Amino acid sequence: MYKKGIYEIVSNEPLTASVYRMVVAGDTQYLTASGQFVNIEVPGKFLRRPISVCDYDERTITLIYKVVGEGTERMAGMKAGERLDILTGLGNGFDTTTCREQALLVGGGVGVPPLYNLARRLLAEGREVTVVLGFNTQEEIFYADEFAALGARVIVATADGSRGVKGFVTDAIRSERPAYDYVYACGPMPMLRALGGAIGDVPGQFSFEERMGCGFGGCMGCTCKTKGGNKRICREGPVLKTDEIIWE
Repeated sequence: MYKKGIYEIVSNEPLTASVYRMVVAGDTQYLTASGQFVNIEVPGKFLRRPISVCDYDERTITLIYKVVGEGTERMAGMKAGERLDILTGLGNGFDTTTCREQALLVGGGVGVPPLYNLARRLLAEGREVTVVLGFNTQEEIFYADEFAALGARVIVATADGSRGVKGFVTDAIRSERPAYDYVYACGPMPMLRALGGAIGDVPGQFSFEERMGCGFGGCMGCTCKTKGGNKRICREGPVLKTDEIIWE
């Protein structure tokens, strides 16, 4: 169930040259699982901007977004005290009840944020958590220290080798050989496809990044093929079980 509400910006600060963290205050009761997203109305823009939820509590929502166009550029210029019209509680998030004992969380770029609340939940439930984060360069890295502060083991991969393992998240997994019996991931399609091949039969859940029109299942613009038929990333997703995904 999703809900429209007015939220006040508490803070809005850069984490890297193009990635920002915004904290908004308001009603959070419709957020029920890690991996859900919100849809933000940006003044002057027809379509809302879907942004994954990094973390939330009884009063605030933490959002991390990358400036990639005019809408997010306007968001980057917003100040504390401004108000936003936001739809919350969108999408089906990660299910922690099916996780085993050793969780591997894999994030690439702006696929990293929704894994933070997930890591916090899994650790609170007594699981061992290893987080593999993939970026292009060390200048683009964010939230590695925050994951470590939670108590997770953190492995960083950079495509240019400027920090951590040189290469992609799959290279880091092969190099560092973390122990895991369940996998959660969020990132671009090429990363998820490669990861799906690398983990073999290990069960898990992947969160898909997809362009959305409405964000709540009405426009049918973000459907994907699964073994159970076409599913809407915004409604039945963004999280899908790995054993139902059809890779094209």
